Amino acid sequence: MAEPKKHIVVLGASYAGLSTAHYVLKHVLPRLPDSGGYDVVLVSASAEAMCRPACPRALIADRFFPQDKLFVGVAAQFAAYPPGQFRFVHGRATALDRRGRTVAVALSSSKPENTSTETETIPFHALVIATGASTPSPLLGLNDGPSDTLRAHWAAFRTALPAARSIVIAGGGPAGVEVAGELGEHLNGSSGGGGGGWKAWWPLGSSKPPPRVAITLVTSAPELLPALPPAIARAAEAQLARLGVRVVKNTRVTAVSFTPSPSPSSKNSTSDLDPDPLTSHAAVTLASGAILHADLYIPCVGTTPNTAFLAGSDSDSSSSELLTADGRVATDPSTLRISSAQPGERLYAVGDASDYARRPAVHAVLAAVPVLCANLRRDLLLPLVGEGKGQEGDDAVFREDTRATQLVPLGTRTGVGAVMGYRLPGFAVWLIKGRDYWLWTTGRLWSGRQWAKES
Repeated sequence: MAEPKKHIVVLGASYAGLSTAHYVLKHVLPRLPDSGGYDVVLVSASAEAMCRPACPRALIADRFFPQDKLFVGVAAQFAAYPPGQFRFVHGRATALDRRGRTVAVALSSSKPENTSTETETIPFHALVIATGASTPSPLLGLNDGPSDTLRAHWAAFRTALPAARSIVIAGGGPAGVEVAGELGEHLNGSSGGGGGGWKAWWPLGSSKPPPRVAITLVTSAPELLPALPPAIARAAEAQLARLGVRVVKNTRVTAVSFTPSPSPSSKNSTSDLDPDPLTSHAAVTLASGAILHADLYIPCVGTTPNTAFLAGSDSDSSSSELLTADGRVATDPSTLRISSAQPGERLYAVGDASDYARRPAVHAVLAAVPVLCANLRRDLLLPLVGEGKGQEGDDAVFREDTRATQLVPLGTRTGVGAVMGYRLPGFAVWLIKGRDYWLWTTGRLWSGRQWAKES
Protein backbone atom coordinates (compact mmCIF):
# COMPACT_ATOMS: atom_id res chain seq x y z
CA MET A 1 0.00 0.00 0.00
CA ALA A 2 1.41 3.37 -1.03
CA GLU A 3 2.25 5.82 1.72
CA PRO A 4 0.14 9.00 1.85
CA LYS A 5 1.70 12.00 0.18
CA LYS A 6 3.42 14.70 2.16
CA HIS A 7 1.45 17.90 1.66
CA ILE A 8 3.13 21.24 1.09
CA VAL A 9 0.21 23.47 2.03
CA VAL A 10 0.03 27.06 0.79
CA LEU A 11 -2.61 29.29 2.36
CA GLY A 12 -3.70 32.09 0.04
CA ALA A 13 -3.97 32.33 -3.74
CA SER A 14 -3.00 35.84 -4.70
CA TYR A 15 0.41 37.09 -5.82
CA ALA A 16 2.38 35.40 -3.03
CA GLY A 17 0.42 32.16 -2.73
CA LEU A 18 -0.01 31.44 -6.44
CA SER A 19 3.62 32.24 -7.14
CA THR A 20 4.83 30.01 -4.32
CA ALA A 21 2.66 27.09 -5.46
CA HIS A 22 3.95 27.35 -9.05
CA TYR A 23 7.56 27.71 -7.94
CA VAL A 24 7.37 24.67 -5.67
CA LEU A 25 5.83 22.57 -8.44
CA LYS A 26 8.41 23.68 -10.99
CA HIS A 27 11.63 23.93 -9.00
CA VAL A 28 11.28 22.28 -5.58
CA LEU A 29 9.48 18.97 -6.06
CA PRO A 30 11.50 17.91 -9.15
CA ARG A 31 14.72 18.31 -7.13
CA LEU A 32 13.63 15.96 -4.34
CA PRO A 33 14.76 12.30 -4.42
CA ASP A 34 11.17 11.12 -3.95
CA SER A 35 9.35 13.89 -5.78
CA GLY A 36 6.31 11.69 -6.30
CA GLY A 37 5.83 11.46 -2.55
CA TYR A 38 4.85 15.12 -2.28
CA ASP A 39 2.08 17.35 -3.54
CA VAL A 40 1.04 20.99 -3.26
CA VAL A 41 -2.29 21.88 -1.64
CA LEU A 42 -3.37 25.46 -2.33
CA VAL A 43 -6.13 26.87 -0.08
CA SER A 44 -8.06 30.05 -0.88
CA ALA A 45 -11.33 31.63 0.22
CA SER A 46 -11.83 32.78 -3.38
CA ALA A 47 -11.97 30.44 -6.36
CA GLU A 48 -10.65 33.34 -8.45
CA ALA A 49 -7.49 35.41 -8.33
CA MET A 50 -7.66 39.05 -9.31
CA CYS A 51 -5.41 41.96 -10.14
CA ARG A 52 -6.02 43.86 -6.91
CA PRO A 53 -4.00 46.96 -7.90
CA ALA A 54 -6.65 47.61 -10.58
CA CYS A 55 -9.44 48.16 -8.04
CA PRO A 56 -9.24 52.00 -7.94
CA ARG A 57 -10.32 52.07 -11.59
CA ALA A 58 -12.25 48.81 -11.78
CA LEU A 59 -14.69 49.93 -9.08
CA ILE A 60 -16.05 52.60 -11.43
CA ALA A 61 -17.15 50.40 -14.35
CA ASP A 62 -16.48 47.01 -15.96
CA ARG A 63 -15.62 48.66 -19.27
CA PHE A 64 -12.14 49.64 -18.12
CA PHE A 65 -10.82 46.06 -18.01
CA PRO A 66 -11.59 42.76 -19.72
CA GLN A 67 -13.25 40.89 -16.89
CA ASP A 68 -11.88 37.50 -17.95
CA LYS A 69 -8.38 38.88 -17.37
CA LEU A 70 -9.17 40.88 -14.25
CA PHE A 71 -10.54 37.72 -12.60
CA VAL A 72 -9.17 34.24 -13.38
CA GLY A 73 -10.03 30.84 -11.96
CA VAL A 74 -7.35 29.59 -9.59
CA ALA A 75 -7.65 25.86 -10.32
CA ALA A 76 -7.39 26.41 -14.08
CA GLN A 77 -3.94 27.98 -13.65
CA PHE A 78 -2.56 24.59 -12.52
CA ALA A 79 -4.22 22.35 -15.11
CA ALA A 80 -0.90 21.70 -16.90
CA TYR A 81 0.71 19.88 -13.98
CA PRO A 82 0.61 16.06 -13.81
CA PRO A 83 -2.34 14.54 -11.92
CA GLY A 84 -1.65 14.00 -8.26
CA GLN A 85 0.85 16.87 -7.89
CA PHE A 86 -1.62 19.64 -7.10
CA ARG A 87 -4.94 20.11 -5.34
CA PHE A 88 -6.97 23.28 -4.91
CA VAL A 89 -9.14 23.64 -1.82
CA HIS A 90 -11.78 26.36 -1.99
CA GLY A 91 -12.19 27.48 1.59
CA ARG A 92 -10.91 29.65 4.42
CA ALA A 93 -8.33 28.58 6.99
CA THR A 94 -9.96 28.69 10.43
CA ALA A 95 -7.39 27.13 12.76
CA LEU A 96 -3.81 25.95 12.91
CA ASP A 97 -2.77 23.01 15.08
CA ARG A 98 0.93 23.65 15.15
CA ARG A 99 1.75 20.64 17.32
CA GLY A 100 -0.44 18.27 15.35
CA ARG A 101 0.73 19.86 12.08
CA THR A 102 -2.73 20.32 10.62
CA VAL A 103 -4.74 23.29 9.36
CA ALA A 104 -8.54 23.38 9.51
CA VAL A 105 -10.34 24.80 6.46
CA ALA A 106 -13.99 25.83 6.31
CA LEU A 107 -14.96 24.71 2.82
CA SER A 108 -16.91 27.01 0.52
CA SER A 109 -20.03 25.54 -1.00
CA SER A 110 -20.75 25.93 -4.72
CA LYS A 111 -24.47 25.87 -3.90
CA PRO A 112 -25.79 29.19 -2.48
CA GLU A 113 -28.68 27.41 -0.78
CA ASN A 114 -26.28 25.31 1.27
CA THR A 115 -25.94 27.18 4.57
CA SER A 116 -24.05 24.50 6.47
CA THR A 117 -20.26 24.64 6.64
CA GLU A 118 -18.08 21.61 6.17
CA THR A 119 -14.56 21.57 7.56
CA GLU A 120 -11.56 19.70 6.19
CA THR A 121 -8.50 19.10 8.35
CA ILE A 122 -5.41 19.07 6.17
CA PRO A 123 -2.13 17.63 7.48
CA PHE A 124 0.98 19.47 6.30
CA HIS A 125 4.61 18.52 5.90
CA ALA A 126 5.43 22.17 5.20
CA LEU A 127 3.21 25.24 5.52
CA VAL A 128 3.42 28.60 3.73
CA ILE A 129 1.18 31.38 5.07
CA ALA A 130 0.37 33.79 2.24
CA THR A 131 -3.15 34.83 3.19
CA GLY A 132 -2.58 38.49 2.38
CA ALA A 133 -4.38 41.42 3.96
CA SER A 134 -7.81 43.03 3.77
CA THR A 135 -8.44 46.65 2.86
CA PRO A 136 -10.61 48.93 5.02
CA SER A 137 -12.92 49.48 2.07
CA PRO A 138 -14.58 46.40 0.56
CA LEU A 139 -14.25 48.12 -2.83
CA LEU A 140 -10.49 47.59 -3.00
CA GLY A 141 -9.92 43.84 -2.83
CA LEU A 142 -11.26 40.36 -2.29
CA ASN A 143 -10.57 40.75 1.44
CA ASP A 144 -10.28 37.02 2.06
CA GLY A 145 -13.67 36.41 0.49
CA PRO A 146 -15.24 35.31 -2.79
CA SER A 147 -15.06 37.43 -5.93
CA ASP A 148 -18.86 37.59 -6.14
CA THR A 149 -18.87 39.64 -2.95
CA LEU A 150 -16.46 42.19 -4.42
CA ARG A 151 -18.55 42.44 -7.59
CA ALA A 152 -21.67 43.04 -5.49
CA HIS A 153 -19.91 45.86 -3.61
CA TRP A 154 -18.88 47.46 -6.90
CA ALA A 155 -22.45 47.22 -8.21
CA ALA A 156 -23.85 48.97 -5.13
CA PHE A 157 -21.23 51.72 -5.31
CA ARG A 158 -21.82 52.28 -9.02
CA THR A 159 -25.53 52.71 -8.39
CA ALA A 160 -24.88 55.46 -5.86
CA LEU A 161 -22.04 57.21 -7.72
CA PRO A 162 -24.03 59.21 -10.33
CA ALA A 163 -26.01 61.04 -7.64
CA ALA A 164 -22.97 61.85 -5.48
CA ARG A 165 -21.95 65.50 -5.24
CA SER A 166 -19.34 65.08 -2.52
CA ILE A 167 -16.88 62.29 -1.73
CA VAL A 168 -14.40 61.97 1.13
CA ILE A 169 -11.45 59.59 0.83
CA ALA A 170 -9.30 58.82 3.88
CA GLY A 171 -5.66 57.92 3.31
CA GLY A 172 -2.82 59.62 1.49
CA GLY A 173 -1.00 56.49 0.39
CA PRO A 174 -1.11 54.98 -3.11
CA ALA A 175 -4.61 53.51 -2.74
CA GLY A 176 -6.19 56.77 -1.58
CA VAL A 177 -4.38 58.87 -4.19
CA GLU A 178 -5.27 56.45 -7.00
CA VAL A 179 -8.94 56.29 -6.00
CA ALA A 180 -9.05 60.10 -5.82
CA GLY A 181 -7.41 60.40 -9.24
CA GLU A 182 -9.69 57.87 -10.92
CA LEU A 183 -12.88 59.35 -9.45
CA GLY A 184 -11.68 62.89 -10.11
CA GLU A 185 -11.08 62.17 -13.78
CA HIS A 186 -14.29 60.17 -14.16
CA LEU A 187 -16.50 62.75 -12.46
CA ASN A 188 -14.76 66.07 -13.11
CA GLY A 189 -12.77 65.59 -16.32
CA SER A 190 -9.33 64.48 -17.48
CA SER A 191 -6.10 66.17 -16.46
CA GLY A 192 -4.33 64.85 -19.55
CA GLY A 193 -1.04 65.25 -17.72
CA GLY A 194 -1.09 69.01 -18.20
CA GLY A 195 -3.45 71.85 -17.43
CA GLY A 196 -6.64 69.97 -18.23
CA GLY A 197 -9.47 68.90 -16.02
CA TRP A 198 -12.39 70.85 -14.69
CA LYS A 199 -10.39 74.10 -14.30
CA ALA A 200 -8.87 74.17 -17.78
CA TRP A 201 -11.90 75.46 -19.70
CA TRP A 202 -12.72 78.43 -17.46
CA PRO A 203 -11.65 81.87 -18.84
CA LEU A 204 -8.40 83.21 -17.45
CA GLY A 205 -8.90 85.90 -14.85
CA SER A 206 -12.33 84.65 -13.87
CA SER A 207 -13.16 83.03 -10.59
CA LYS A 208 -13.22 79.32 -11.12
CA PRO A 209 -16.35 77.34 -10.28
CA PRO A 210 -16.27 74.38 -7.96
CA PRO A 211 -15.88 70.96 -9.55
CA ARG A 212 -19.04 69.04 -10.39
CA VAL A 213 -18.25 66.62 -7.56
CA ALA A 214 -16.29 67.86 -4.55
CA ILE A 215 -13.67 65.21 -3.69
CA THR A 216 -11.67 65.59 -0.49
CA LEU A 217 -8.62 63.44 0.27
CA VAL A 218 -7.57 63.37 3.94
CA THR A 219 -4.11 62.33 5.11
CA SER A 220 -2.50 62.43 8.54
CA ALA A 221 0.92 62.98 6.97
CA PRO A 222 2.42 66.36 6.01
CA GLU A 223 2.54 65.17 2.37
CA LEU A 224 0.84 62.58 0.20
CA LEU A 225 2.67 59.35 -0.71
CA PRO A 226 5.18 59.28 2.17
CA ALA A 227 7.25 56.53 0.51
CA LEU A 228 8.17 58.97 -2.28
CA PRO A 229 10.26 62.16 -2.16
CA PRO A 230 8.29 65.32 -1.23
CA ALA A 231 8.73 66.82 -4.71
CA ILE A 232 6.89 63.86 -6.24
CA ALA A 233 4.19 64.09 -3.56
CA ARG A 234 3.62 67.74 -4.36
CA ALA A 235 3.40 66.93 -8.06
CA ALA A 236 0.69 64.38 -7.25
CA GLU A 237 -1.21 66.96 -5.23
CA ALA A 238 -1.05 69.43 -8.13
CA GLN A 239 -2.36 66.81 -10.54
CA LEU A 240 -5.20 65.97 -8.18
CA ALA A 241 -6.12 69.63 -7.93
CA ARG A 242 -6.63 69.68 -11.70
CA LEU A 243 -9.13 66.85 -11.21
CA GLY A 244 -11.10 68.73 -8.59
CA VAL A 245 -9.58 66.93 -5.60
CA ARG A 246 -8.87 68.93 -2.45
CA VAL A 247 -6.16 67.53 -0.16
CA VAL A 248 -6.41 68.01 3.62
CA LYS A 249 -3.10 67.20 5.36
CA ASN A 250 -1.84 66.76 8.91
CA THR A 251 -5.09 65.39 10.31
CA ARG A 252 -6.78 62.03 10.48
CA VAL A 253 -10.31 60.68 10.46
CA THR A 254 -11.37 59.92 14.03
CA ALA A 255 -15.04 58.97 13.54
CA VAL A 256 -17.55 58.34 10.77
CA SER A 257 -21.33 58.19 11.13
CA PHE A 258 -23.63 57.15 8.31
CA THR A 259 -27.15 58.22 7.40
CA PRO A 260 -29.00 55.88 5.04
CA SER A 261 -29.91 57.19 1.61
CA PRO A 262 -33.29 55.75 0.51
CA SER A 263 -34.10 55.61 -3.17
CA PRO A 264 -36.37 58.38 -4.49
CA SER A 265 -39.21 55.88 -4.85
CA SER A 266 -38.95 54.70 -1.25
CA LYS A 267 -41.65 55.91 1.12
CA ASN A 268 -39.67 54.90 4.18
CA SER A 269 -37.96 57.51 6.29
CA THR A 270 -34.21 57.21 6.57
CA SER A 271 -34.61 56.13 10.19
CA ASP A 272 -36.34 52.97 8.99
CA LEU A 273 -33.30 51.85 7.01
CA ASP A 274 -29.95 50.45 8.03
CA PRO A 275 -27.15 52.57 6.57
CA ASP A 276 -24.87 50.92 4.05
CA PRO A 277 -21.37 52.41 4.48
CA LEU A 278 -20.75 51.94 0.76
CA THR A 279 -23.65 54.09 -0.39
CA SER A 280 -24.77 56.22 2.58
CA HIS A 281 -24.22 59.85 3.46
CA ALA A 282 -21.31 60.20 5.87
CA ALA A 283 -20.37 62.70 8.55
CA VAL A 284 -16.59 62.43 8.79
CA THR A 285 -15.01 63.83 11.95
CA LEU A 286 -11.35 64.84 11.76
CA ALA A 287 -8.81 65.08 14.57
CA SER A 288 -8.79 68.83 13.99
CA GLY A 289 -12.45 68.96 15.04
CA ALA A 290 -13.74 69.68 11.55
CA ILE A 291 -16.65 67.62 10.24
CA LEU A 292 -16.83 66.82 6.53
CA HIS A 293 -20.16 65.80 5.05
CA ALA A 294 -20.05 63.47 2.06
CA ASP A 295 -22.46 61.56 -0.12
CA LEU A 296 -19.87 58.76 -0.29
CA TYR A 297 -16.98 57.85 2.00
CA ILE A 298 -14.08 55.57 1.03
CA PRO A 299 -11.51 54.57 3.68
CA CYS A 300 -8.07 53.77 2.23
CA VAL A 301 -5.93 53.76 5.37
CA GLY A 302 -3.75 50.71 5.85
CA THR A 303 -4.68 47.02 5.68
CA THR A 304 -5.52 44.25 8.15
CA PRO A 305 -3.57 40.97 7.82
CA ASN A 306 -5.77 37.92 7.18
CA THR A 307 -4.28 36.04 10.10
CA ALA A 308 -7.13 35.93 12.61
CA PHE A 309 -7.25 32.14 12.30
CA LEU A 310 -3.85 31.94 14.04
CA ALA A 311 -5.17 33.64 17.17
CA GLY A 312 -8.62 32.04 17.10
CA SER A 313 -9.96 29.86 19.86
CA ASP A 314 -9.71 26.75 17.66
CA SER A 315 -5.96 27.16 17.10
CA ASP A 316 -3.49 25.81 19.62
CA SER A 317 -1.86 28.32 21.97
CA SER A 318 1.48 28.20 20.18
CA SER A 319 -0.10 29.43 16.94
CA SER A 320 -0.88 32.86 18.36
CA GLU A 321 2.81 33.20 19.19
CA LEU A 322 3.47 33.49 15.47
CA LEU A 323 1.92 36.96 15.32
CA THR A 324 3.37 40.42 15.84
CA ALA A 325 1.49 43.17 17.68
CA ASP A 326 -0.07 44.38 14.41
CA GLY A 327 -1.33 40.91 13.48
CA ARG A 328 1.25 39.95 10.87
CA VAL A 329 3.25 36.75 10.99
CA ALA A 330 6.66 37.34 12.55
CA THR A 331 9.04 36.23 9.81
CA ASP A 332 12.80 36.08 9.47
CA PRO A 333 13.35 38.80 6.84
CA SER A 334 16.33 36.97 5.37
CA THR A 335 15.06 33.39 5.05
CA LEU A 336 11.25 33.84 5.09
CA ARG A 337 10.96 31.15 7.75
CA ILE A 338 8.55 32.01 10.54
CA SER A 339 10.66 33.49 13.32
CA SER A 340 9.48 31.23 16.13
CA ALA A 341 9.64 28.03 14.07
CA GLN A 342 11.89 25.33 15.41
CA PRO A 343 14.50 23.65 13.15
CA GLY A 344 12.72 21.19 10.93
CA GLU A 345 9.27 22.66 11.59
CA ARG A 346 9.06 23.97 7.99
CA LEU A 347 6.84 27.03 8.55
CA TYR A 348 7.14 30.06 6.22
CA ALA A 349 5.31 33.31 5.47
CA VAL A 350 5.37 35.83 2.63
CA GLY A 351 3.27 38.65 1.24
CA ASP A 352 1.04 41.09 3.13
CA ALA A 353 0.33 38.60 5.94
CA SER A 354 4.04 38.62 6.85
CA ASP A 355 6.30 41.27 8.37
CA TYR A 356 9.28 40.28 6.21
CA ALA A 357 9.35 43.56 4.24
CA ARG A 358 9.39 47.12 5.48
CA ARG A 359 7.26 48.19 2.53
CA PRO A 360 5.08 45.32 1.28
CA ALA A 361 4.62 45.48 -2.49
CA VAL A 362 4.20 43.11 -5.41
CA HIS A 363 7.79 43.57 -6.55
CA ALA A 364 8.97 42.58 -3.06
CA VAL A 365 6.82 39.44 -3.20
CA LEU A 366 8.27 38.45 -6.56
CA ALA A 367 11.78 38.86 -5.18
CA ALA A 368 10.99 36.91 -1.99
CA VAL A 369 9.27 33.84 -3.47
CA PRO A 370 12.42 32.25 -4.96
CA VAL A 371 14.24 32.73 -1.64
CA LEU A 372 11.44 31.13 0.36
CA CYS A 373 11.24 28.20 -2.03
CA ALA A 374 15.01 27.66 -2.06
CA ASN A 375 14.97 27.45 1.74
CA LEU A 376 11.94 25.18 1.67
CA ARG A 377 13.80 22.83 -0.66
CA ARG A 378 16.86 22.93 1.61
CA ASP A 379 14.71 22.12 4.64
CA LEU A 380 13.04 19.22 2.86
CA LEU A 381 16.42 17.78 1.92
CA LEU A 382 18.05 18.20 5.35
CA PRO A 383 16.66 14.97 6.86
CA LEU A 384 18.02 13.09 3.85
CA VAL A 385 21.60 14.28 4.18
CA GLY A 386 22.51 11.54 6.63
CA GLU A 387 21.07 8.96 4.25
CA GLY A 388 23.20 10.24 1.40
CA LYS A 389 20.13 11.33 -0.54
CA GLY A 390 20.36 15.08 -0.09
CA GLN A 391 22.84 17.90 0.03
CA GLU A 392 22.82 20.63 2.63
CA GLY A 393 23.68 24.06 1.25
CA ASP A 394 23.61 27.54 2.69
CA ASP A 395 20.37 29.39 3.23
CA ALA A 396 19.17 31.60 0.42
CA VAL A 397 18.94 35.20 1.64
CA PHE A 398 16.32 37.82 0.81
CA ARG A 399 17.48 41.42 0.78
CA GLU A 400 14.77 44.03 0.46
CA ASP A 401 15.46 46.89 -1.94
CA THR A 402 14.50 49.91 0.17
CA ARG A 403 15.05 52.48 -2.55
CA ALA A 404 11.95 54.48 -3.43
CA THR A 405 9.94 52.36 -5.87
CA GLN A 406 6.29 53.24 -6.26
CA LEU A 407 4.14 54.03 -9.29
CA VAL A 408 0.88 55.91 -8.74
CA PRO A 409 -1.47 56.51 -11.69
CA LEU A 410 -3.54 59.69 -11.53
CA GLY A 411 -6.38 58.84 -13.88
CA THR A 412 -6.03 57.16 -17.25
CA ARG A 413 -3.36 59.40 -18.77
CA THR A 414 -0.62 60.22 -16.29
CA GLY A 415 0.79 59.59 -12.85
CA VAL A 416 3.76 60.07 -10.56
CA GLY A 417 6.36 57.71 -9.22
CA ALA A 418 9.90 56.49 -8.92
CA VAL A 419 11.80 53.27 -9.59
CA MET A 420 14.87 52.42 -7.50
CA GLY A 421 15.05 56.04 -6.38
CA TYR A 422 14.78 57.58 -9.85
CA ARG A 423 11.78 59.76 -10.62
CA LEU A 424 9.75 58.80 -13.67
CA PRO A 425 7.78 61.16 -15.91
CA GLY A 426 4.02 60.83 -16.03
CA PHE A 427 4.07 59.12 -19.41
CA ALA A 428 6.37 56.39 -18.12
CA VAL A 429 4.10 55.80 -15.12
CA TRP A 430 1.15 55.47 -17.50
CA LEU A 431 3.07 53.11 -19.80
CA ILE A 432 4.25 50.80 -17.03
CA LYS A 433 1.25 50.79 -14.73
CA GLY A 434 -1.40 53.39 -15.44
CA ARG A 435 -2.71 52.07 -18.75
CA ASP A 436 -4.09 48.88 -17.17
CA TYR A 437 -2.81 48.70 -13.58
CA TRP A 438 -0.41 45.81 -14.22
CA LEU A 439 -3.00 43.66 -15.98
CA TRP A 440 -0.44 43.17 -18.77
CA THR A 441 1.72 41.22 -16.29
CA THR A 442 -0.79 39.01 -14.49
CA GLY A 443 -1.35 36.42 -17.23
CA ARG A 444 2.25 35.19 -16.95
CA LEU A 445 2.11 35.32 -13.17
CA TRP A 446 -1.16 33.47 -12.62
CA SER A 447 -0.28 30.75 -15.14
CA GLY A 448 3.21 30.20 -13.72
CA ARG A 449 5.03 31.22 -16.91
CA GLN A 450 6.70 33.93 -14.80
CA TRP A 451 8.51 31.12 -12.96
CA ALA A 452 9.49 28.95 -15.92
CA LYS A 453 13.14 29.49 -15.04
CA GLU A 454 14.57 29.08 -11.56
CA SER A 455 15.57 32.42 -10.07
